[in-house]
Amino acid sequence: MTFGFAASSAASMSTPANPLARMLEPAEWTAAGIPLLRNPREVVSGLHSRHRPGPTTAIVAVLDPDERLNASASFTRRAAPADGWMFRNALLAQLRRVIPHDLRRRTPVRTAVLLYCRDGDARWTEEDGAWMWGLRDACTLHGLRCGAYITLTRDGWQVLGEGRGGRRPNAESPPESLESFAAAETVQPRTGGAASEVLRRAAAR
Repeated sequence: MTFGFAASSAASMSTPANPLARMLEPAEWTAAGIPLLRNPREVVSGLHSRHRPGPTTAIVAVLDPDERLNASASFTRRAAPADGWMFRNALLAQLRRVIPHDLRRRTPVRTAVLLYCRDGDARWTEEDGAWMWGLRDACTLHGLRCGAYITLTRDGWQVLGEGRGGRRPNAESPPESLESFAAAETVQPRTGGAASEVLRRAAAR
């Protein structure tokens, strides 16, 4: 599902004065205890195939505790100085459109991750820091756990703060078909009897 930047009630307020105060350094991000993705390449490839991002495209996705995709939205970042407050408003607007909030839960059970396709290499930038700040704040306001921040460049993908990444997909690679992911998730038992029944039940979950 793809949306443009939409003005929200929060975005219509005057912007706070200091954008540099609304970004996170990599060390701050790591110290925040962001949960690790079990299979980051699968998450990245799935979002890349669904949204086919180009430069300055952000994809926010909500995952359940088993890392299954509950909802996602993509939008293009407007040409403006990097500001975590504005990024927070944009992310929150997209989350509100695609999935109900979890604010009534005492502990968040779903996790939001952000994939941002941009020019340049995989090294951290102030723009990345602003996205990190915005993602963390949007998750708090929507009752979600703050998950991974992932960049997608010509060199490949990188989970910032974790040091994990890969060459494909990248900002210029064609997306894999969604059918290939469905096939990969299907377990094909080779034996009969009780073992087959266990595998069939696992595949159905």
